[in-house]
Amino acid sequence: MKSLIKIILSLVVSAAGAQNIEVSGLVTEDERPIPFANIFISGTSTGTSADIKGNFSISLKPEKVELTIQAIGFKTKKISIDPQDYIEKKLNIHLTEDALGLDQVVVSATRNRINLKEAPVIVNVLNSKLFNATQSVSVAETLNFQPGVRVETNCQNCGFTQVRLNGLDGSYTQVLINSRAVFSALNSVYGLEQIPTSILDRVEVVRSGGSALFGSNAIAGTVNIITKEPVLNTWNVSGNMSLIDGKIPDRTLNVTGSVVTEDLNSGVTIYGMNRDRAAYDANGDGFTEITELTNNTLGAKAFMKPNETSKLTLDLTALKEYRRGGDRLELAPHLTDITEELDHNTIIGGLTYDLSNREMTNNFSFYVSGQHTDRKSYYGGLGGGRTAQDSITASNAYGNTKDVSFLSGFQYTRNFENNDVLTTGLEYNLSNTRDDIAGYKRFIDQEVNSYSAFAQYEWKPLESFTALLGTRLDHVNVLGDYRVETIERNSEIDQTVLSPRLTLLYDITEELQFRGGYARGFRAPQAFNEDLHISSVGGEPQFVILSDDLETEFSNAYTASFNYSKSINKLQTDFLLEGFYTELENPFTTVSTGASLPNGSILKEVRNGSGAYVTGTNFEIGISPSSDLTFQLGGTYQKSIYKEDQVLYEAVASNDSEEDVIVSEFVRNPDFYGYFNFNTSPFEGFSADLTGTYTGEMTIPKVVNANGFLELRRSPSFVDVNLKLTQHIDITENFHINLSTGVQNAFNSYQDDFDSGPTRDSDYIYGPSRPRTFFFGIKFGNLHD
Repeated sequence: MKSLIKIILSLVVSAAGAQNIEVSGLVTEDERPIPFANIFISGTSTGTSADIKGNFSISLKPEKVELTIQAIGFKTKKISIDPQDYIEKKLNIHLTEDALGLDQVVVSATRNRINLKEAPVIVNVLNSKLFNATQSVSVAETLNFQPGVRVETNCQNCGFTQVRLNGLDGSYTQVLINSRAVFSALNSVYGLEQIPTSILDRVEVVRSGGSALFGSNAIAGTVNIITKEPVLNTWNVSGNMSLIDGKIPDRTLNVTGSVVTEDLNSGVTIYGMNRDRAAYDANGDGFTEITELTNNTLGAKAFMKPNETSKLTLDLTALKEYRRGGDRLELAPHLTDITEELDHNTIIGGLTYDLSNREMTNNFSFYVSGQHTDRKSYYGGLGGGRTAQDSITASNAYGNTKDVSFLSGFQYTRNFENNDVLTTGLEYNLSNTRDDIAGYKRFIDQEVNSYSAFAQYEWKPLESFTALLGTRLDHVNVLGDYRVETIERNSEIDQTVLSPRLTLLYDITEELQFRGGYARGFRAPQAFNEDLHISSVGGEPQFVILSDDLETEFSNAYTASFNYSKSINKLQTDFLLEGFYTELENPFTTVSTGASLPNGSILKEVRNGSGAYVTGTNFEIGISPSSDLTFQLGGTYQKSIYKEDQVLYEAVASNDSEEDVIVSEFVRNPDFYGYFNFNTSPFEGFSADLTGTYTGEMTIPKVVNANGFLELRRSPSFVDVNLKLTQHIDITENFHINLSTGVQNAFNSYQDDFDSGPTRDSDYIYGPSRPRTFFFGIKFGNLHD
């Protein structure tokens, strides 16, 4: 009887011509519903989303069709169905966990949402699973866990960090907040340690040149920091206590909550963090190696959908951070031998309006983002002396900095029926920095205006081949006034630069992919993050200033990679081998001049080098036999070489005992570095995470006299291993507790030759960011993660 009814209904539907069939169903994993999965007709944008309980309904023509099903954290699945088979019964769809993250959706490859496997460039994604496994409190602590990326600490007094991509220092990397370039040079000095992982959805990293997409400073690549969006009605509270070297406390408290309306048309996520870390002295000389730090972060991200084809997104984050390093932290800074004290107040926000036609073939995006930082600082002290002049100089070493970044733009994306994609847009970017330390007559007043137009075409003549051709036209105007004591420099740059980009993706087989690419990049002469940082040498500050005739730096970046990934039932494997070569023309190099200013401070100067190149290989291996066991291993072998020998220290002509210090390779760059990540859940509710990084030997410059004379030393290699144990407890269906404990840097692989005393070289720091550290944590809420 049921078969007869089905046949009659089918005939009625066929007779109705264009009448669609409403197919309803459920998306699950091991009988657990998967909320908000996307179900759409393959090769189109037509589809729907499941609700919070995994239920969905989609209208289909009465003919066989292939559906694609995607959900965050699960493998993409494609199924062919005949809608007439589901007139009376539900379509049940079962997904399996994507343990290695091979089916994630990313935005940093093309400025549009695209599946990781289909992206024409390699994109590495760091998510909450890795943040939790490595017990990372801030962004700076988690970026090391991918090939080609290394975060290093550059100052004992203030904890300045920078991220190096493919062997190039931090000023070559474009850091984005929610895909917007409002993370300024000043933010880059301390910002990676200021942004907590608790507010992040994920971090996307694209290595090698990206100027054709994101503008200047993307020569080494981009780091896209994406904050959490509201998805479910959730709340979580977590606290962690760490003991640095088993005795110095580092306490954090995180609170996160999300509310989403039943119709999924609006929602908001609110997050907050408080961190309180005491200072750490590694060698007992009374001077810090890890700064005292207090961080308070509060933010929100909200969305509203006025209708089915538009979306308004707002994000806002406020950061208030105080950090201090040096000696005798209980005293006023000017009464100590050395103090670096920073008090930051930063607000970062953005507004985006997305609009599409009903077929999703024409997509428009209007956006505006901004950042404002107000910083009060102190760089100085008595330097070990107690003369009247020492006291006068120290008392006036207080500074004030104001930094503003603003970005507005428009992007249009056209999706063609043959799956080609055209993306075009316009952007305006303003960066304004004013930094004043009256006591040293040090002053920076810099304004950078950039007017940009970009276009790219994603050509897909074959299902197995994609070519992405893009270019970006930037008109950059830099007005800068830079002064230290009696030395004054000015910069007036008005330049137009075209940055092309070409990348290719070819699926050799279903499992094996080849990618290749070329990108042209540039950096206009201006003060970058290292130039805004002040270190101490010989008890005196060390300043950086631009040279008189600094010219624009250009780059040519080439990449080629093979990526093999295969899934057999629950087994996932992934192997990546990538080669890279980046050539630098007129590279910016920092030279210690050996000159001592009237106030005793030391001067460094940024000059153009004769040329350089960075070349190497990245590799990554991932294996996951099941959702209960995952292993990842990655590393980088590289060389960073000057085409002609480079002067690091320029000897003073009047000092016959000194000679120029010359290098042929970049300093602070190991030839080999890597990471590993092992996760297992041997029984229900319990998990163990074993993670670690390896940093090879590298050349480290050390200042050995009051003139700034350098001595080159060779660092040892380091193996930094972390272990975390977590027990999950279900109190009720909607209330869960996670208890965790573990140790970071378990083998205490840590620098043991720190410079000491008031005349130390504060930049002589390398290796892991902390010694052996024990931690204990608790997290509770209504969401199991």
